[in-house]
Amino acid sequence: MVANTVLSVMAYNYAAEKISVYLSDDGGSDLTFYALLEASRFSKQWLPFCNKFRVEPRSPEAYFRTAFSQPLDLSHDHDLHLDQWTSTKKLYEDMKRRIESTTKVGQISEAIRKEHKGFHEWDFVSSRRDHQTILQILIDGRDPKAVDIEGQPLPTLVYLAREKRPQYHHNFKAGAMNSLIRVSSRISNAPVILNVDCDMYSNNSESVRDALCFFLDEEKGHEVAFVQFPQAFENLTKSDIYSNSLRYIMEVELRGLDAHGGPCYIGTGCFHRRESLSGKKYKEATKALDWKGKNTKGKAEEISAEALEEISKFLASCTYEENTEWGKEMGLMYGCLVEDVLTGLLVQCRGWRSMYCSPERKAFLGAAPTTLLQTLVQHKRWTEGDLQILLSRYCPLTYGYQKIPIRLQLSYLLYLLWPLNCLPSLYYVIVPSLCLLKGISLFPQISNIWVVPFFFVFFGNRAYSLGELLIYGGTYQEWLNDQRMWLFKRTTSFFFSLLDNILRLLGFTKLAFTITAKVVDDDVSERYEQELMEFGTDSPMFTILTTLALLNALGFIWGLKRLVLTEQSLFLNPFAMQAILCGLLVFINLPVYQATFSRKDKGRMPTSVTYRSIMFTLLACSINLY
Repeated sequence: MVANTVLSVMAYNYAAEKISVYLSDDGGSDLTFYALLEASRFSKQWLPFCNKFRVEPRSPEAYFRTAFSQPLDLSHDHDLHLDQWTSTKKLYEDMKRRIESTTKVGQISEAIRKEHKGFHEWDFVSSRRDHQTILQILIDGRDPKAVDIEGQPLPTLVYLAREKRPQYHHNFKAGAMNSLIRVSSRISNAPVILNVDCDMYSNNSESVRDALCFFLDEEKGHEVAFVQFPQAFENLTKSDIYSNSLRYIMEVELRGLDAHGGPCYIGTGCFHRRESLSGKKYKEATKALDWKGKNTKGKAEEISAEALEEISKFLASCTYEENTEWGKEMGLMYGCLVEDVLTGLLVQCRGWRSMYCSPERKAFLGAAPTTLLQTLVQHKRWTEGDLQILLSRYCPLTYGYQKIPIRLQLSYLLYLLWPLNCLPSLYYVIVPSLCLLKGISLFPQISNIWVVPFFFVFFGNRAYSLGELLIYGGTYQEWLNDQRMWLFKRTTSFFFSLLDNILRLLGFTKLAFTITAKVVDDDVSERYEQELMEFGTDSPMFTILTTLALLNALGFIWGLKRLVLTEQSLFLNPFAMQAILCGLLVFINLPVYQATFSRKDKGRMPTSVTYRSIMFTLLACSINLY
């Protein structure tokens, strides 16, 4: 996966000598370094092949998976294309086999270690949390010998595992990004930086040119700090069972933000102007300066790659940021779970603006979470960080006052207020069912005129969301899954993010960054492709979901009993609205019931979760009826 992402970025349709690719390996793994070494060798065949036949996408795995599904470049001989396609694919398969076999063993063999001096760095590594800076320039773009099989220059390729020590906080992804910004300023110092996650390969070789059209615009280009491309995923199921496409956000909301002053920075698929990350305001920005105010342009040309590695290592050390503005005013901001959103907000508050670019061919494709728990945990981290910004001094309404347009301030609140949605959602999931069991009516009779606002809000919201999704290419089943996931996220992810923020403010907990898993088991992948929700892990989130599902089932059964046994018609029965609401919630929770009572595969609900949920449901009903 990492090798494919790197190769896809190296193969952009742009001058290779102007491209430098940096891999930040925060795990400090020699296996990742080996994968990058293999990618650097394969790039000598892959880049000429891409340029000659105009390959799309330029991730080898994605390209060879689709075979000849795209039109061939008729300017070349078809037989020649076929021959080179076959030989290039064989080279890729050989590389893939070597990487996977080495990874399966779990260590680098002595024969491989002799292939590159960089492997000796791991002789001094105590652990992945305690090691020196490992910096290796695998391809030196300044070297005349760094060419592909056709004699054309190759992009610079650099491996970086920043220094980590137990006594120093490494500040997660933001710390890794800041180290990359500093190291790249010493080695290549390009004015534009692309930030992309390891699982988001380039799907469009023209993305660099698309982004530069904004930065180089004669009238407004000098105002642009970053160009954000949408997140898109290649492994979504037919009906997007976990609603990971983020279709509303990417296709509707971020386009709206673009009209209000610019989209927020979403952490990947983003081209930055290096100056905008220096902490300077838009009108104070300067050119050709390093981060400590000294002119470094061209100095990298004067020394060897080995000497440049040694000099640059200090920029990725634990002590470099001491008594500096890094993480406060420079680079990506520290102390926030959504450092990307906070950084983008601060950059915009300094007078810069951002742009949203969503070409017809997606610029990047990644891997979405393939289990329900991964999705819920990911959204918990996002919403916890969003609320953290709202409760901090960087709240857009106060920090952004007279710095960014009021429309943009309010647009940020759309995301920062997400966690508070758990309160009304939990009310509507819990209280109507308990009141139905107790015999308390909450809504007007269906025949009453005051029922109109309830119907208008409910059906109006559903119709509006369905219309938006259908307009942007969704399906009715995808919409149903989206409604289900919004309920699941509001009652679990949003609730825990609100709770964690409260505990953090009270001093009981500290900031914790949870990483989303990138690799899953084969049987999990098979159930994901079959669109079976994955519940096979004991989690408090699943306990909440199951408890609420059982509570709504009891409320619905009790509500039907009241409707059937009373002589009143449906339109006059005071419990009709509550019974209908419980019925809708039961319909939404059908996958939970299936996983709890009927499924036999490993993705079923764990027995421990079922027992706890039954106990909590009975306890709630007992207290309610007492």
